[in-house]
Amino acid sequence: MRILVAPDSFGGTLSAVQAAEAIAEGWIRSAPADQILTRPLSDGGPGFVHVLDSVLDGRLLPVQVPDPLGRMVPATVLRVGATAYVESAQAAGLHLLGPADRDPLRTTSYGVGVMLAAAVETGARRAVVGLGGSGTNDAGAGMLAALGVLPLDAAGAALPYGGAALLGLDRMEGAPRLRGIDLIAASDVDNPLVGEQGASAVFGPQKGASPDDVALLDTALARWARVAERDLPGAPVGLAGLPGGGAAGGMGAALLALGGGRRSGIDLVREAVGLDAAVDGADLVLTGEGSFDSQSLRGKVAAGVARVAADRGRDCLVLAGQVTLGEPELAGLPAVGVRAAYSVAEHAGSVRAAMSDPAERLAALAADVAAEWSHRR
Repeated sequence: MRILVAPDSFGGTLSAVQAAEAIAEGWIRSAPADQILTRPLSDGGPGFVHVLDSVLDGRLLPVQVPDPLGRMVPATVLRVGATAYVESAQAAGLHLLGPADRDPLRTTSYGVGVMLAAAVETGARRAVVGLGGSGTNDAGAGMLAALGVLPLDAAGAALPYGGAALLGLDRMEGAPRLRGIDLIAASDVDNPLVGEQGASAVFGPQKGASPDDVALLDTALARWARVAERDLPGAPVGLAGLPGGGAAGGMGAALLALGGGRRSGIDLVREAVGLDAAVDGADLVLTGEGSFDSQSLRGKVAAGVARVAADRGRDCLVLAGQVTLGEPELAGLPAVGVRAAYSVAEHAGSVRAAMSDPAERLAALAADVAAEWSHRR
């Protein structure tokens, strides 16, 4: 059989490239005669630039940026022709924070603004900002500050960094130093900035927010949206409720407020890596990610790959670190193009066991899945 392996990264344990290699290696253990083609993917989150750099003829530009707590970390901007690609997770990623450091009340997206400024300085005419995997919840206020748009309180003092400080936001001053560059937010998260499906309520808890923190942050981001609509000339009406505004702790809304557009991250990468042609040449498609959950079905990599496979009449299997879907969602997987979903944690016996050697555990799962599926046509 011809097997296409097209996963996302696995939640800070394996990059998309490493995950693809592990799945391919495991599959061959049980089905050595099968032909394996790997196409690592990203939806805009961690690994976005790495995946694009592996297939596009561009150059990587190193830049030092502050992480969510202001500590300097290395990052890269990918320049391809007139387009610069920026991966927000390199500066604002949750993976940069230890469990004790996760505090969306004070973490900042400032480093993403530094990366975007670096992209502008290269002379690029278009910047595509991959959104996902963030450890921040400040509506991109830090990013805007790095670009020259300062959040001020009623006394005219600059606000501290972090989402909680936005409760005291009175106005924004300054013009973004973008030199006319076109902005694109690359993300498959369609959550709005605020509300029950907003950035704080849905993603805040995994970043360290308590229930009280979520309520505070939601109020703060709603205030930010009202001020942004008033003070930023490119901000659209109804900013707080626009689809995708909640991506990366609200950085999606900040890019929209700057007049930016929105593009599906998986569709953008899909075109770059030639996913459609690869699916056409496959008998079976494998995808995967760290956690296959209800958010996955709202447009992340696994759902995007399954959609492409279903359109071409190919079976698609998901191999994930964990599968946390409820029974109704599991029963509905064939409707979204997924024939079956397999959990590394369940296969290994526990999450701890799965994390002890993630590449080998994923390979072992792939070997067992191959034993089940390789003979099928």
